[in-house]
Amino acid sequence: MSIRISLAGATGWAGSALALAIAKSKDITLISAVSRTHAGHILGDVLDEPFLNCPVYATAQEALTHPCDVFFEFTKPDIAKSNVLAALQQGVHVVIGTSGLTDADYAEIATITEQRQLGVLAVGNFALTVVLLQKFSEIAARYIPQWEIIDYAHAGKKDAPSGTARELAYRLSNIRPSELTIPLEQTLGVVETRGARLTGSQIHSIRLPGYTISAEIIFGMPDQKLTIRHDSGSSAQPYVDGALLAIRKVNTFVGLRRGLDNVLDL
Repeated sequence: MSIRISLAGATGWAGSALALAIAKSKDITLISAVSRTHAGHILGDVLDEPFLNCPVYATAQEALTHPCDVFFEFTKPDIAKSNVLAALQQGVHVVIGTSGLTDADYAEIATITEQRQLGVLAVGNFALTVVLLQKFSEIAARYIPQWEIIDYAHAGKKDAPSGTARELAYRLSNIRPSELTIPLEQTLGVVETRGARLTGSQIHSIRLPGYTISAEIIFGMPDQKLTIRHDSGSSAQPYVDGALLAIRKVNTFVGLRRGLDNVLDL
């Protein structure tokens, strides 16, 4: 049977690429879409794809009036949490591709997910190279106690740090917090220049023209260092395959899982 999808953010940069990929898939069907700027239209007319004949709504609540199996959240941090909670209340599995949700947000989502016996897969970045960056960083953190994360994005990205950086810091916190040779409170000068302390890691967010999305982690030891870095290009295509995989896998477990590797054989 085809997996029925409601896609929030269907006309955005990444969401539109995912919608077009769903149109070509044989086992996934787009039932409804959310886009405040194109509400009232048919998605196929907006994206010039005749196979996407689903209606577009202004809100997730309206889109969820159409029965679906998976709600895919690909909007903005200020509405993502409410969209996810609305989907869970409707008894729908959820894939979260929106960045900017906090650990507290995820804790609340996890509680409701367990209560409703549903699956939620939260992925800060669907690119395979990011998945590998996370796994390699977890291995390195077991042996190297000092690291810092640098988060790069285009000048117009409002949320900081990115979902990719947040997810990386969260995963490393499950291994250990990074060590600081000089504690932050002993910093001389402007302490903010040392970055933000988030779940045990120092994170520096850079927002400049010329970047799309990049993430870098630097591990340091005396007389040696290890740098692991992901760089994305201008296309949303690297995220599509991972997003489709997430849709196909999110109904295979109960609870909240963070990271695409949770449904990969790595």
